[in-house]
Amino acid sequence: MSEHHDHERLFHGGPERLRSPARLALLEVPRVTSLCLEGIAAQSALDVGTGTGLFAEALSLAGLSVAGVDLNPELLAAARQLLPSVSFFESPAESLPCEDGSYDLVFLGHILHEVEDPLLALREARRVARKRVAVLEWPYIAGAEGPPLAHRLRSETVVELAGRAGFSRVEALDLSNMVLFRLTV
Repeated sequence: MSEHHDHERLFHGGPERLRSPARLALLEVPRVTSLCLEGIAAQSALDVGTGTGLFAEALSLAGLSVAGVDLNPELLAAARQLLPSVSFFESPAESLPCEDGSYDLVFLGHILHEVEDPLLALREARRVARKRVAVLEWPYIAGAEGPPLAHRLRSETVVELAGRAGFSRVEALDLSNMVLFRLTV
């Protein structure tokens, strides 16, 4: 993230923490991946805030051509090592170096609450998505895992921002430990 950003919001764990068994259980990766792809014919995906490429890997295993972006060079290096067949590049969510309509699905996993400008990040995701943008976020409840409550986004806020970003349909799906927003371009 940028130097002027509130560092309390930033993920401070190393690559190994992003793939810990406890975190994987919370994320419900197979379920999230299936819900992201449900109802659309997708061949390509962009994983924004990819970290170590956990969701890029799941989307790739689902048969999609995948690219990932992140601002953290250490995490990108780990992602490249784990997934040599996926293209990873350094980029902020608010300024994606992609053509309009480049990907069928754009996935933002635990990144919207960390960006400088969530509305701009959603507008950028919508710009590069052909069919759907999926946003995975922590629920707006205090919990032992994830960011402090003050740094989490209310579901109503994400829905309102998605509307302002120009999405035609917004669905909020409450999962066991997360909230998945499916936004139709």
